[in-house]
Amino acid sequence: MGERRKAANQEEGTKAGLWMVTFSDLVMLLLTFFVLLISMSSLDTKKLKSLFTHFKQATGALEFSSLRAVPDLARFISAYNNSEGLVVVDQSRLSDMIIPFKGTDEELDDMLRSLRDKIRIMDDERGIVLTFPNRILFRPGEAEIRKDLLSFLDCIAAIIGSCPNDILVVGHTDDTPLAKGKYRSNWELSLYRALSVIDYFINVKGLPPHRFSVGAAGPSRPLYPNDTQENRALNRRVEIIFRHL
Repeated sequence: MGERRKAANQEEGTKAGLWMVTFSDLVMLLLTFFVLLISMSSLDTKKLKSLFTHFKQATGALEFSSLRAVPDLARFISAYNNSEGLVVVDQSRLSDMIIPFKGTDEELDDMLRSLRDKIRIMDDERGIVLTFPNRILFRPGEAEIRKDLLSFLDCIAAIIGSCPNDILVVGHTDDTPLAKGKYRSNWELSLYRALSVIDYFINVKGLPPHRFSVGAAGPSRPLYPNDTQENRALNRRVEIIFRHL
């Protein structure tokens, strides 16, 4: 009889202590929640933008929710400088902002429209990055801008002139060794290509020199493995970066 009573008392004590387990779990969940809130509030806004881009598996640049419509890239960049909300914008829409030609020269318009699917605009820690393949402006192994495509740079110059951002121009190549010629290495070729673009913006379009800086990455920062001709073509590129204010 005494043993039964003892066992019953032990069972009642065990049941009475179960609420403590549930309560301690609740306390831990609340603590974790508030720690997460504090951590998120201390994160840099630009880093959050980059993270959210990956979560969305975005292939485009960032537009901001405060804008219902973006008539041109200059206004887009101004909104980017001043906003914190973000959504993903379709690349074709951004390309239309860069090359909005509807002129009287149909041949020129057709040529510029053909470039639109070759231009990429992304957001990273440096700012808004406009990327285009080297073949748009340069012949293989050369750093002189093709005369027939200067109109493309005119479009970019107009956007730069309408924005307050400083501009960084960076040249890239693939890892194929250069044949003997004017440039000793891919590093040198990528530098002179970036310098040619800056020279056009400053000396032809009259943009302020103090806004520009130049970079050369050679083959050191490929977008894709240099294992196919297609990938190598994508790695040969020029970046025009509208830097964070």
